[in-house]
Amino acid sequence: MPPLVTSIRIQAPPTAVWEELATLEQHAEWMADAESIEFRTASTRGTGTAMAVRTRVGPLTTCDEITVTWWAPRVGIGVSHRGIVSGIGAFALAPDADGTILVWYEDLRFPARLGGALGAFVARPVLRRIWEGNLRRFASRFATSTP
Repeated sequence: MPPLVTSIRIQAPPTAVWEELATLEQHAEWMADAESIEFRTASTRGTGTAMAVRTRVGPLTTCDEITVTWWAPRVGIGVSHRGIVSGIGAFALAPDADGTILVWYEDLRFPARLGGALGAFVARPVLRRIWEGNLRRFASRFATSTP
């Protein structure tokens, strides 16, 4: 599957977006496809942090073993995925005049038992919708209300 990239503009400064994004144990609260997160390491922050993420997309449930491979405060987080689907992913933050642009990048490989390249082609629009929804839910954490 060619890399899938999606992004959202968040009306909050990069420091605030980073603080929320770096709280890995809360990702299941805004990621519709992440049912639970269990840390495999004592650390829950930084390069080398490992976690098992129970993931559901439609009827498919799997355990995604994720390791943080890159951790740059206020800049981004990179990960490797091991499991049925493997690959790499990253979140990157960029300052914007109205706050922060958060970019989500995933480069995943589907095994033959999930249809390989054809399975990835079919999954791509589904994953895009899920991840765009995830980014909207993440951004909503910064929404302010006025009386």
